[in-house]
Amino acid sequence: MEMEKPCIDKLFTGGVKQLGNPNAENKLEQPWKSGIFKKETEKAVFLSKTGFTGDDVADKKNHGGPEKAAFAYAAKHYAHWRHELGIDIAPGGNGENLSVTEMDEASVCIGDTYHVGEALVQVSQPRRPCWKPARRHGILDLALRIQKTGRTGWYFRVLEEGRVKAGDGFHLTSRPYPEWTVRTANEVMYEQKDNMSLTESLASCELLADNWKHTLNKRLIGKEGGIDKRVYGPNR
Repeated sequence: MEMEKPCIDKLFTGGVKQLGNPNAENKLEQPWKSGIFKKETEKAVFLSKTGFTGDDVADKKNHGGPEKAAFAYAAKHYAHWRHELGIDIAPGGNGENLSVTEMDEASVCIGDTYHVGEALVQVSQPRRPCWKPARRHGILDLALRIQKTGRTGWYFRVLEEGRVKAGDGFHLTSRPYPEWTVRTANEVMYEQKDNMSLTESLASCELLADNWKHTLNKRLIGKEGGIDKRVYGPNR
């Protein structure tokens, strides 16, 4: 029996929305803006070095740019989230551009290079959990749950631009770091903070995004710390 090939199941893009009530006392109802509410499209969309045409992010410091041109998330994770959270959450619910099948954090590695549609993309880093899915779904600790489960998704940088669409397959052309799956990188970042050998090894991975290298190198010199606003939000 032939195995299913990795592919784009659904493609999502969208602009930034302003949400919330300026008079609200409840933290989950206070004003915020985000590009997390993306819409599914069956059309082919041009993927440039900085992202999809018609797509945008609100927090350009922590999202978007060449190292985070496209956010991919395993479609199969949503069955787990629905069961664990008791909410109606489906592909697109974490703000991903690409809902993918036959790919997950255990099977995708840093530096993996794929032809997909007309584009050539490369895995740059796991996605660091963000507070905005928590705001969207009304679950305060969702970012921490994403971090602890390892169901983070990952980002692609774009080596060759081109149009892609739902149904396009991922064709692996290079895997220079088979030892650094997205899951393993997450474990080093969040669970094995005291393992300096693994930290140094991951930080030296040439194709890992610079912002991850920066965090790991700070750990190596003992300067990592503080509250991560990506997880807890700006109003903590």
